[in-house]
Amino acid sequence: MKARILLLIAFLTLTACKREPKISSSESTSISNLVQYKEQNGILNLKSGNFTYDFKQNQIPFKKIILLNASMAGYISELGAENLVIGVSSPEYIFSEKIQSLLKEGKIQNVGNEQKYDVEKILSLKPDAVFTNHIASFDNTYQLLKNNGIQVIFLDEYMEQKPLEKAAYIKLFGKLLGKNKEAETKYQEVVKNYKDLKQLVLKAKEKPTVLANEMYGDVWYLPGGKTSVANFISDANANYVLKNNSEEKAVTMSFEEVFTKSNGVQYWINAGNHVSKKEMLSMNPFYSKLNVFNKGKIYVITGKERAQANDFFESGVVRSDLVLKDYIKIFHPELLPDYKLTYMKELQ
Repeated sequence: MKARILLLIAFLTLTACKREPKISSSESTSISNLVQYKEQNGILNLKSGNFTYDFKQNQIPFKKIILLNASMAGYISELGAENLVIGVSSPEYIFSEKIQSLLKEGKIQNVGNEQKYDVEKILSLKPDAVFTNHIASFDNTYQLLKNNGIQVIFLDEYMEQKPLEKAAYIKLFGKLLGKNKEAETKYQEVVKNYKDLKQLVLKAKEKPTVLANEMYGDVWYLPGGKTSVANFISDANANYVLKNNSEEKAVTMSFEEVFTKSNGVQYWINAGNHVSKKEMLSMNPFYSKLNVFNKGKIYVITGKERAQANDFFESGVVRSDLVLKDYIKIFHPELLPDYKLTYMKELQ
């Protein structure tokens, strides 16, 4: 449950034989303000946040990788590169059927979880690279891996707030895994779909008001007005209750504060992983005071969930076009009459 909550908050605030053709020294690729890479004089230079990496031609493409974050599995699956994965952490949170199958076959190993990684197992697997979000408390572990010749690559894709920039990380994975062509094809498909959907939704006759997320304890974590959730709502031609807010992270509010902003709300999205409105109410009786709870529509992100694994946090980080399509279907169902929701589900 702890990992699920961390994932939710984080969301507010995832050719083996042929060498890739050398890119000219003048070409560089910008994924976002956080991530850029450039190939020059046979060296691939990657900048990711505060970290920089230089990869020689004989180091890439990687043939054996370990993933310490379930969201990164989404990029791997979209590239069809599951066979390059030799280890994952917290496999119970990974939705990919292919990765789960490889785990059962013993071709992918469980290397621990966010509480404690199995460093000895990681070292014994001798990966070319370990991909992870940077967590300062694990710096000693990262350094131990580096001291043993293992490349640790920090990618904090969960910090990206523009949906297409988060999806663009697939191009970096394509570059590092020898899947350039597949990555570019998939990315361009997502971009085209996303832009087409934004054009479609301009035909909507109404612009509904939307509330997002829910309470944990006494605190309601609303996505800030510049978060990916707020961007999706805006791109789906709807009004978010905090649309004028300038935060790129979650904004904490009391129930009373949210209540004063909830007048006129017609849709409540990303309302956790509840199974029914009754169960939701048992968790927090105050919800019954919200007009949207009684007369509006509530949606949870459990449309593609299996046990503890939720594909919204996996393929959803790449397929921003499908996430947007879900929101458009919710806010403007008349525009997509034949489409069935992918990641979302209406709460009854």
